[in-house]
Amino acid sequence: MQSEATHAQVLTTVDVVVLTLVEGVLSVVLLQRERAPYVGVWALPGGYIHAQEDADAQASAARVLRSKAGIEGAYLEQLATFSGPARDPRGWSVAISYCALIPQQLLPAPRSGLKIVPVSAVGQLPFDHGQILQAALGRVRSKSQYSSLPVYFLGESFSLPQLQQVYESILGEPVNKVSFRRKMDELGMLEPVPGAMQAGGAHRPAQLYRVRPEFRQQLALSARGL
Repeated sequence: MQSEATHAQVLTTVDVVVLTLVEGVLSVVLLQRERAPYVGVWALPGGYIHAQEDADAQASAARVLRSKAGIEGAYLEQLATFSGPARDPRGWSVAISYCALIPQQLLPAPRSGLKIVPVSAVGQLPFDHGQILQAALGRVRSKSQYSSLPVYFLGESFSLPQLQQVYESILGEPVNKVSFRRKMDELGMLEPVPGAMQAGGAHRPAQLYRVRPEFRQQLALSARGL
């Protein structure tokens, strides 16, 4: 019987699918890898867990986004665990994956080594990042059917028509206005911003809304990786 000392070390990482909307198109953040394997190839943001520094895996994911992609303030949700000997040429590995949602205005300025690509045009990714991306897209689209998750693609305040457009971009189909507003009332996550209206051009000004404080607190905890 083999002793524990003879077993190869398991690589433990976090990988993050950062989703945003660019001109109404669902898009993902990719980083160009600086080290082998797959040096120079575009991939999801990821990195090793720092056992002496990170409180937990979510803190690792938040640190990776901050240090490698310059991203802070994103909604962060654990997605799934991917593991096995074939996913990484360096050896048997475990990747705890996360899905991050962020408004376009909170993304870092364009720079070398970082790009934002429509999810429909990503192409092949290294490791099992393509599988992780598909899992994230499935999660977001599924939860958009019954929850207010898409609100995290928007800024601090927004109109209901803007939020409805976000839902439609994610789901890829029109959303009935009456049903949509009824669902928002049932979820109870939003509150009107007193005295804040959005000019509507030829239409009436639209009331601006924001996430209620108790839900903003949940978002703040997620964003800090706590």
